[in-house]
Amino acid sequence: MPWQPGHRSLTVTAPNEGALTYDASFRAMPVREWWRAAVLLAAAAIFLVTACLVAASAADDTRLTAAEARKLKSPIPYTKKSIDRGRLIYSQNCTGCHGTDGKAEVAVIAEATDLTSPKLYKNGTTEGEILRSIRDGAGDQMPPFKSQIDNEEDIWQLVNFVRSLWPPAMRPPLLEDKGK
Repeated sequence: MPWQPGHRSLTVTAPNEGALTYDASFRAMPVREWWRAAVLLAAAAIFLVTACLVAASAADDTRLTAAEARKLKSPIPYTKKSIDRGRLIYSQNCTGCHGTDGKAEVAVIAEATDLTSPKLYKNGTTEGEILRSIRDGAGDQMPPFKSQIDNEEDIWQLVNFVRSLWPPAMRPPLLEDKGK
């Protein structure tokens, strides 16, 4: 009998299967039917979770390619004010792996890049490539920080701070802060 208000069972007719009765309490249902219901429920749950994960990753798939990153130019001038703001963001997000001085001598992550030596950078040293490494992650060791530092302007401030750690001859020229 089809489900009706007040009844505790539901009969479903599946193609080539015959009628299946699912009891809301599972007490009156034969073991074979109970397992079938459990397997169908588990399969539906797995499908739903997979679909959600695929949809979430597709919506968040805004990773930059290396070529796109190389072309990017920072909208934030390389100034003392920007470097100071980047230093604050660095101290909140980066010291755990790269250390307070950027030399990556912290024992936590053996593969962390020494930020004071741009020649060791594996993913490039242009300002766009540094932004890409921070925002989208760099290899297996460095996760993306776009969810922790959700304001892209702050990531550019951090890029300026990272570049301030370089040897003086490799740093970009320091610009004057506006408004002084």
